[in-house]
Amino acid sequence: MGIHAARTVATRTRLRRGAVLTALLAVASGVAVYSGTAGAAPQPTIGQVQAQVNSLQAKVDNIGEQYDQASQQLSAAKTRLTQVNKEAAQAQTHFNTARAQLVQVAVANYMDSDQTSVLGLLTSGDPSAVLDQASLVEQVAGMHNEQAAQFLGYAQQLSSVVGQRQRTEEGMAAVQSQLAGQKNSIAKLLASKQATLDSLTAAQQAQVVATTVGASGTTQASYSGPTGSQADTAVQFAYGQLGCPYVWGGTGPCADGFDCSGLVQAAWAAAGISIPRDTYEQWAALPHISSSSLEPGDLLYYAGESHVAMYVGDGYIIDAPQTGEDVEKIPQNEDWYAANFDGAVRP
Repeated sequence: MGIHAARTVATRTRLRRGAVLTALLAVASGVAVYSGTAGAAPQPTIGQVQAQVNSLQAKVDNIGEQYDQASQQLSAAKTRLTQVNKEAAQAQTHFNTARAQLVQVAVANYMDSDQTSVLGLLTSGDPSAVLDQASLVEQVAGMHNEQAAQFLGYAQQLSSVVGQRQRTEEGMAAVQSQLAGQKNSIAKLLASKQATLDSLTAAQQAQVVATTVGASGTTQASYSGPTGSQADTAVQFAYGQLGCPYVWGGTGPCADGFDCSGLVQAAWAAAGISIPRDTYEQWAALPHISSSSLEPGDLLYYAGESHVAMYVGDGYIIDAPQTGEDVEKIPQNEDWYAANFDGAVRP
């Protein structure tokens, strides 16, 4: 069964469940449902339901872009942790070597005295303790001042890098917690949105969906334009992703899916140009252009810069619209896009 056929079957199944779950879904979604009894809340208009569904999707997009930002932070922290661990291993090796040398000096200098505190300090392996007792280390070294200074330098280096590692690990834990919270928030918003749709009749649902992001797109298109510029390459890449699934946080390849900003970032990366990961950073960093001077490859932003699509010429965009949809080619003036357009940039 194809993707779209499967989606149709799933939609019909949800609609059959909708009649049974109407009252419960009304509570979950905030949409009042007419029950025919005196004093019941009036049934909302289709326009009100449309506004609610689009509002929920805007919140999903917003949190999704925050999720992208946090994912980037986590990726950077992981890279940093790898580097810090290498630095820590090197610092530990230097510290251990210098410590072994000073232990030999201490044994020679304190052969006839109480060595417990001295050797205990040098064999503890704790660079912070060594630094706290720097004067004792210098006393142990005696005439070996250069060795003592080198050892204390390695102790300082190791202590510093261990602190960096701890801060990096704590930062990673905080970002991972943030990601989990954002993921949970998105799941709740999507459930509320679906509950709202499921509480409608098939005709009402079709009417509402017609005004949501990605409502009138197609995955059946191929690129036949020029190939001479970087923008051409970016557009050609976007065409090549038609039919790939939307996955929030997705940066490709196709099997892993794309979200809206991940798609345009990957398209321009294929053309050799690096742009920021999330829509807010893209909007802030890239040159803005007039909507009257659009060229293929330009990026169009929507709903408070929480959503982005690529203009591909002749009044069309390519977009990774929302959960449950695929990357599609869509008329630029389709209802949701026309109503929520913010502006355009050119990488």
